[in-house]
Amino acid sequence: MAEPRPPVPVLLVVAAFSRYLTLLEQARYALEHLFGPVARVSAVYSFHQTSYYEASMGTDLRKQLWAFTDLIAAECLPEIKHRTNALERELAEGYPEVRPLNLDPGYLVLGKFLLATTKDQAHRVYLRDGIFAEVTLHYQAGEFRPMPWTYADYRLDEVRTFLQEAREFYKRRLTRARTDG
Repeated sequence: MAEPRPPVPVLLVVAAFSRYLTLLEQARYALEHLFGPVARVSAVYSFHQTSYYEASMGTDLRKQLWAFTDLIAAECLPEIKHRTNALERELAEGYPEVRPLNLDPGYLVLGKFLLATTKDQAHRVYLRDGIFAEVTLHYQAGEFRPMPWTYADYRLDEVRTFLQEAREFYKRRLTRARTDG
């Protein structure tokens, strides 16, 4: 019988999108205040793969991913999702859209990238406090690969390349954490 082991620390990654680039900058600054410095930043890319958000966020959405320097405990993800939801509401004041900013936290480990969500589906697992997790990409044969339910923008080469770079950063941070602690 296998004995339970504590999970390894994970790499926090937040995906942010808005039609306002200044709002993305504000969100990053606020998140760095909460979770420490950002170590890796993706290029800003057009988020047009779905029209789902147009009614509440408008058109011409731009998206960016941030990987944070400090590793976190995996069990913190529900708390982080609640904090990002609160930050969305706080930063929304003064904008004409119902939801001018969307923040999607998740984490990366060597074998997968997952996202937190408040919406249940057959492929999502309940964590706690109304938060579910979804494995969005799995790592196989040297690259991140989509699942059948993976959102279209996470299938983009540039997003998966960014996550590959974040994985290499994570691998180095994990090695350092193991030797330091």
